[in-house]
Amino acid sequence: MSTSDTSTVVPDAPGQGREAPSGASRPVRRDTGFLRYLASKTAAAVISFAITLVIGFVLFNLLPADPVQTMTRGRPTSDAQMAQLRHQLGLDQSLAQRFVSFVGDVLTGHLGTSWQFQQSVTSLIAERLWPTVLLMGSATVISAALGLWLGVRSGWRRGSLFDKISSSVSLTLWSVPTFWLGMILLIVFAVGLGPVSGFLPTGGMTDPSAADSGFAHILDVARHLVLPCLTMILVVFAQYVMIMRSSIIDELGSPYLLTVRAKGLTDDQVRRRHAVPNALLPSVTMIFLHLGSVVGGAITVETVFSWPGLGYLSYQALQVPDLPLLQGTFLVFSASVILMNLLADIAYRFLDPRVRAQ
Repeated sequence: MSTSDTSTVVPDAPGQGREAPSGASRPVRRDTGFLRYLASKTAAAVISFAITLVIGFVLFNLLPADPVQTMTRGRPTSDAQMAQLRHQLGLDQSLAQRFVSFVGDVLTGHLGTSWQFQQSVTSLIAERLWPTVLLMGSATVISAALGLWLGVRSGWRRGSLFDKISSSVSLTLWSVPTFWLGMILLIVFAVGLGPVSGFLPTGGMTDPSAADSGFAHILDVARHLVLPCLTMILVVFAQYVMIMRSSIIDELGSPYLLTVRAKGLTDDQVRRRHAVPNALLPSVTMIFLHLGSVVGGAITVETVFSWPGLGYLSYQALQVPDLPLLQGTFLVFSASVILMNLLADIAYRFLDPRVRAQ
């Protein structure tokens, strides 16, 4: 090999060798590409959160209602007392001063004190986080598993009776307002006149007369969980069905499926090993978006069933309005969605070779 040749010899087997280009540092370039990709997505997430800070402050500080008048409604309060209360809440400051204080508090992890509950917003959110995660997490897991299973089989059997029934039911449930469906389930299973009336509780997370711990407590929570969780499942699973069905139908016309069939693979192997993994990519985004909403919860469902989660807490804060609590819950909801979008982008990097090639 001449001295001008910059290629190197890479051992291939004992006594043999093969030439590789001198610039063969692809693993390094691949790692560098991933780090660059991760940095760009993280920067976009940080910018999104910064914009969310501005939107959240403007949105809740320009509400037409006067929190002080709402909090003192029905109570004899003098003008001096009203002015003192505005000063304690910081409402007598300019918008610029309040925004600087707001950003500083968020960056230090202090979300303020709730005007309504006279408690730290951070502690309130921590108390209501587990009920929301329990409700939305259970609904997300069940609806994703059920929706993807039905979507795969509906798309694979396009035009069959199974597909027609599954698609019709999914479209109907997708179009139903969530709060309306929750009220219907309440009427049927909780306060109706049918044989199943009174079988399930109408609201709350636990029965005050039930035990606070043990297996009896778990059963009590499970009974209260059924109706709100079922409401979320019936609405959310339909989205997975329709998106997965559409993705499977798109994959049916791909040439690679004809190739793998020609190799002798069974219909089930073609669907499970090749069609479903490629059709799953659009559903990944929806799964991560719903995981982002796990923290946010469903305000309508939690309000209808008086489920003591973050969604119901936001509804209670809107009644005052409790600006620190509204801002805190809004930031938590937004941050969870932004974080899950970032994780979805990272997952796409590993799942889709086209993204890795960028």
